[in-house]
Amino acid sequence: MSTLAHTMMTAARSADSGLTSPGELDRYPYAEAPAVDRVGAPVWDGGDPELGRVGRRAAGSRGRGLHGQLVQQLGQMIVSGDLGADRPLVPEEIGQRFEVSRTVVRESLRVLEAKGLVSARPNVGTRVRPVSDWNLLDPDIIEWRAFGPQRDDQRRELSELRWTIEPLAARLAAGHGREDVQQRLADMVEIMGHAMAQGDALTFSRADSEFHSLLIQVAGNRMLEHLSGIVSAALQVSGGPIAGCDRPTEASLAHHGRICDALAAGDGAAAEAAMRQLLTVHPEVERVVPAPRER
Repeated sequence: MSTLAHTMMTAARSADSGLTSPGELDRYPYAEAPAVDRVGAPVWDGGDPELGRVGRRAAGSRGRGLHGQLVQQLGQMIVSGDLGADRPLVPEEIGQRFEVSRTVVRESLRVLEAKGLVSARPNVGTRVRPVSDWNLLDPDIIEWRAFGPQRDDQRRELSELRWTIEPLAARLAAGHGREDVQQRLADMVEIMGHAMAQGDALTFSRADSEFHSLLIQVAGNRMLEHLSGIVSAALQVSGGPIAGCDRPTEASLAHHGRICDALAAGDGAAAEAAMRQLLTVHPEVERVVPAPRER
């Protein structure tokens, strides 16, 4: 096992056990696996008052403090439909309900406004915006939709988007011939292989995410590069709500290896074909697009 593989697998295990050493995971800034209870976001009115207390709800906080937790909480409630379109959001009411300061509420609403979930106007106040106004490519919204009532639609749409983006990225990446990038991609495949052999789904997911993000980033198309976060988010929600990763299989690993081989050979057509084969490994993708024809 390479030094990189050992480091990455050790970091993943440390994160899973809560024993991460300082700076260890900073080298691999992946989103953590979604929490199981994100499907059932609490309703705004009624129910147990404890449900609204941000400080008492660790799930979904991602360690970002009260501001991040409130963004997560309100975002989930909006995307799930608990806070419907045109619903007024009164800062004072939110602060009292979630037991946070006016500053935390104000900054959280600004983040949600940037995501297109709410709008703030003079003399009107802050209101929830309709789905048509949401930034559906935002990684947080992708996650909230994928683990809410719209989960089936979100995963189908992500599969369709990946089918459009990644084969093209693989073809373009083959024309760059950068040895350092090819080595990094090969390292990720090695890590995935070791992780699968040890049943380490978390490390497999992280290496898989880096592989696909790096491939898009080296395609030489800046507009495609901006979509790398979407692919990472798609990989995080493509499996079950606990593992949160693309299911490790021998076929998936083999297709990743074929992509690396095609890139090393500078064969764009082969890289594209291997990526299309990879994207048809799972049944949910096969319902979206047909498998490529054999030549």
